[in-house]
Amino acid sequence: AAEIAAVLAFSAIRNNDKVGLVMFTDKIEKFIPPRKGVSHVLQVIRDVLYFKPKGKGTDIANALEYLNRVTSRKVIAFLISDFFLPPEIPASSSKDPSAQHVGETVKKSLAIANKRHDLIAVTLNDPREMELPDCGLITLADAETGKVSIVDSSSAALRKQYTQDNVGRLKTRERLFRLIGMDYIHVSTDVPYTDAIVKFFLKRRGRR
Repeated sequence: AAEIAAVLAFSAIRNNDKVGLVMFTDKIEKFIPPRKGVSHVLQVIRDVLYFKPKGKGTDIANALEYLNRVTSRKVIAFLISDFFLPPEIPASSSKDPSAQHVGETVKKSLAIANKRHDLIAVTLNDPREMELPDCGLITLADAETGKVSIVDSSSAALRKQYTQDNVGRLKTRERLFRLIGMDYIHVSTDVPYTDAIVKFFLKRRGRR
């Protein structure tokens, strides 16, 4: 994420564009107003690399609402995230109404920000999140909540369900972007991200 932010920032100043930064968790952690110049971009990159956030959660909707408040003009905004969004839950389901509310809030905030700005999602994906290895009992900790779970990865049914859930998550995410007409760059951690970024901009230039 830091490297991609740096590449995009340097690309912007080569175009003589202003560069700003919003870093967020479940709250706004830091905002650097858009400015021009190499020294300013170097400050942005330093913050991306070394800033220590206080929060552990994720609130994309709050970050986009903040972006809309602090920008008076239309901007090109890259939203860099793993986009682990809440699952879609039918309105009649009572399993987790809070997750349904959060999912709808994110969807609405993405649509509003995309209409006001040129919003581009940069999705960070790790292949290890797609398949669970067969290695017996493993302990997993939720990075945001701290909740710890013990999982029996030797279960073939569990591994199959794990893969199916993650494939479904990616399809849901892509369907959401397409639904609101939002551009996105799919980046995988096992291949050079430059290929995905260059391909995206070449396609975008050809489209325009």
